[in-house]
Amino acid sequence: MTTTEPPTTSARRRGAARVRPRHAARRLLTVLARSAAIFVPVFLVATFVTFALRSLSGLSPARIQLGEEATPEAIARIESQWGLDKPFLAQYGDWFSGVLHGDLGTSWVNGADISTLIGLGLGVSLSVATFALVIGVIVGFALGTVAALRRTTAVDRAITGFVTVISVMPAFVVGIVLVSVLAVGFGLFPSAGYVPAEQGVGPWLAHITLPALALSFDVIADVARQLRSSLVGAYQENYVTGAVVRGLSPRRIFFSHVLRNGLGPTLATLGQKFPALVGASVVTEWIFGLQGFGRFANDSAQAGDVPAVQGVLVVSIALVVSFNLIINLVLARVMPASQRGV
Repeated sequence: MTTTEPPTTSARRRGAARVRPRHAARRLLTVLARSAAIFVPVFLVATFVTFALRSLSGLSPARIQLGEEATPEAIARIESQWGLDKPFLAQYGDWFSGVLHGDLGTSWVNGADISTLIGLGLGVSLSVATFALVIGVIVGFALGTVAALRRTTAVDRAITGFVTVISVMPAFVVGIVLVSVLAVGFGLFPSAGYVPAEQGVGPWLAHITLPALALSFDVIADVARQLRSSLVGAYQENYVTGAVVRGLSPRRIFFSHVLRNGLGPTLATLGQKFPALVGASVVTEWIFGLQGFGRFANDSAQAGDVPAVQGVLVVSIALVVSFNLIINLVLARVMPASQRGV
């Protein structure tokens, strides 16, 4: 009679190592499916509402091109050329089909392709917003972590006071101060303009540093405050007490337990910050002479260029949906317990 020997410890470890990647991949796919089930309907509803705004606005390309004194016949001819004489749902179907193919329509003001115009401005704004987010995450992470590790001390109070001050400083005020001091006073950075990265990384970074710094203050404040609060709360959990009882080192407790479980709210905050940085920097772009996404949106709205405004809204919606999807995937990787409802 033969007996089966139990698997060795090394064999069990190899088996667990093979199973772990499959579980991680399955978890990420589950999160992706759940996010798509939420974001796809949101995108559809948002684009429908966005398109409906044109009908509610009462604006017309004929009014822009011909003026207020245009005859009804001339208005009807222009609107027919733009397809505005079709039923509303037919117009929406044509427009949404173009959106899915990357075609956001044509400007009522100058007849230019809106996708091209938005692409030019979006490249500038994404450069500045990404750099501002990097600065905000690095500095805010450092301040929030130090404040949590030195909680209730003078260091914690100093960081909290500093974060409170910069959180109420408008970006345009910070921008003016930065231009006056670092650009005009010391000549360390260009005061205005933009150079694409294709023309050199150095000049590109030099031109986006000051506007990124101006926008990063709000990110620094939110990340530092949220991270400090989350880490302090995590230190009070039972699993940290258990880790201390088991004799784990403070470093291991922080990185393996506290930080991993305290990152969730901070990452959720970033999911809202990045799209806001891209679209809400109109004044900052004016100060630094940047032809960005926010400035294009402002100019289009003032000119009554409805297709351009619709294109801006669609791109903004896509940015919000895409970035929040990325945040959800990162959360699933960093905080697997949150996906199990723990």
